[in-house]
Amino acid sequence: MAQAYAEETGHDRDEPGPVRSRVRRLIDSRGRRLINGWRGRDVWRRGLVVAGCAVLLALLMILHAQVPNDVGNLGSLLETFLPWIGMVTIPVLLACALFRRSASALVALLLPVIVWLNLFGGLLTSKSGSGGDLTVVTHNVNADNSDPAGTARDVAASGAHVVALEELTADALPAYERALKSAYPYHTVKGTVGLWSAYPIKDARAVDIKMGWTRALRATVAAPKGEVAVYVAHLPSVRVKFDAGFTAGQRDDSAEALGKAISHERLANVILLGDLNGTMNDRALAPVTSQLRSAQGAAGDGFGFSWPASFPMARIDQIMVRGVEPVSAWTLPETGSDHLPVAASVNL
Repeated sequence: MAQAYAEETGHDRDEPGPVRSRVRRLIDSRGRRLINGWRGRDVWRRGLVVAGCAVLLALLMILHAQVPNDVGNLGSLLETFLPWIGMVTIPVLLACALFRRSASALVALLLPVIVWLNLFGGLLTSKSGSGGDLTVVTHNVNADNSDPAGTARDVAASGAHVVALEELTADALPAYERALKSAYPYHTVKGTVGLWSAYPIKDARAVDIKMGWTRALRATVAAPKGEVAVYVAHLPSVRVKFDAGFTAGQRDDSAEALGKAISHERLANVILLGDLNGTMNDRALAPVTSQLRSAQGAAGDGFGFSWPASFPMARIDQIMVRGVEPVSAWTLPETGSDHLPVAASVNL
């Protein structure tokens, strides 16, 4: 059949037809134009604005600590979402550089890429290990949670030895206590924060974080490998307002009070669990972060963003330690809250 076709038409079946020939010529022509567009001196002259934006982005990430907080707490706002500054802006600048066929912009774009990788590249790889003497979970359960019992069961299913809950309400508290009772025979609640434990709890007391009501506690958990001072805290919320910027003054004052309380802790092993309404990059949390290590930063898998639960963009729920060694850290599946629960295992 192939031979008859070739004899009748004078063409081999494997040769391209007219349509394929036109397509090939079109591809070859566009390919040559694309290559030619990246030749000559113009590739270095085009896209200077894009190149300048890339340099400014790199400087912004390098000097983020120098951005003042005097006006609208802009520095803290920037640091809260600092990873996203690069993750969003760098691809946009790359697209602009390619569209403009600008070699200078592409070279300049290497600067923010290197800076971002230096700041956050370590979070791209998993540092989680296995095992651990003590597993802890913290979860802002949301005062408007419509299924507190279900949320409690989800948290208990993690197998954690110690669970901290924030934003407890008087109406929902009995549901949490009933759902957690079998797995955690010991618990203490102070104000709107609570601690549930598989091991005995003693010396539980409220911690004054300058709010006018109780949103922090301190207790000793008698774990099998040794006693641990466990702090549970829910720092004041922050807001982004058009006329006032990043309103975080009360949160910052509470962070200072919490840091002072932790600095007076006598036990060597310390774990802080809670919603700090700020990230580890936020300078305003320095009274706390300067004393403790982030379990996520030391032994986590990825960024560990915890809020908002539907599309996590920041890790404002923290597990921080002193005197113990983080082994692994991770986020748990979504519950009925607007925060994700976060967990960590540590060696005492």
